[in-house]
Amino acid sequence: MKKNNSSAPEFTTTSLQARRFRLSFLYAVPIGVLGGLIGLGGAEFRLPVLAGTLGYSVRQAVPLNLAVSLITIAASLAIRGSTLSFSQVIPLLPVILSLITGAVITAFFGAAIAHRLSNEQLERIILVLLVLIGIALIIEGFLPQQIAALLPPTLSWRIPAGIFFGLAIGLVSSLLGVAGGEVIIPTLVFAFGVDIKTAGTASLLVSLPTVLVGVIKYASRGAFADRTVLGNTIAPMGVGSVIGAIIGGMLVGIIPAALLKMMLGVILNISAFRVFHKANSSNHKSES
Repeated sequence: MKKNNSSAPEFTTTSLQARRFRLSFLYAVPIGVLGGLIGLGGAEFRLPVLAGTLGYSVRQAVPLNLAVSLITIAASLAIRGSTLSFSQVIPLLPVILSLITGAVITAFFGAAIAHRLSNEQLERIILVLLVLIGIALIIEGFLPQQIAALLPPTLSWRIPAGIFFGLAIGLVSSLLGVAGGEVIIPTLVFAFGVDIKTAGTASLLVSLPTVLVGVIKYASRGAFADRTVLGNTIAPMGVGSVIGAIIGGMLVGIIPAALLKMMLGVILNISAFRVFHKANSSNHKSES
């Protein structure tokens, strides 16, 4: 009898790890496909899966999402580099570097900010940010591919504005564990008048150092101390995201991106409320 009792927790833990491995891959592929279709990494859709379906606390889910985002960005840059020229982003280098400067600063401090927040506060912030991103996706679906820049073309305007926008981008990235393309691409399109395809490439260049700094900072705080998550969640989710992104990239044009963005904006709002509003409700019940 003692033998059975002692093996039960081990069996339960093994089953949980196997379940997480399987579901991490299965959810990552379709999310990657959708992300590839609309030119985003899909991290905003992975977060409710990590914090809901896979059973991680929100404090665990954010750095895990950030680590998967890093894998996805690196793969996306490699894929774009083999199919597209980076020459179109060269005129944007001052803007890209200013965005990186601001984003890296807040990505560095974002992990510390998240650490100081209670679980309930972090869940509320994440809920609000995901809802705003969902609304932004819906609005983007109605917008033309390119619009006139809101900012003057002079560097004296663009560099300070880039740093300012970068500060917001880095904070969103570190608090949600996302690459930030959902915020970077609209910023480049609206503020700087960049066409949507070039904005997608520039977004990856901004995201890579931003996410890398966030991952390093979270790692220094022990977010990845449990090595099992690398094998049962980060690796399969990263591989699934890359496979999905490749498939999504091949399917671009079959479904209008504008329609997809509107649909995904609605889905993101629903999933965010289901996971994070439920978490807040549970916290209130446990406190009472």
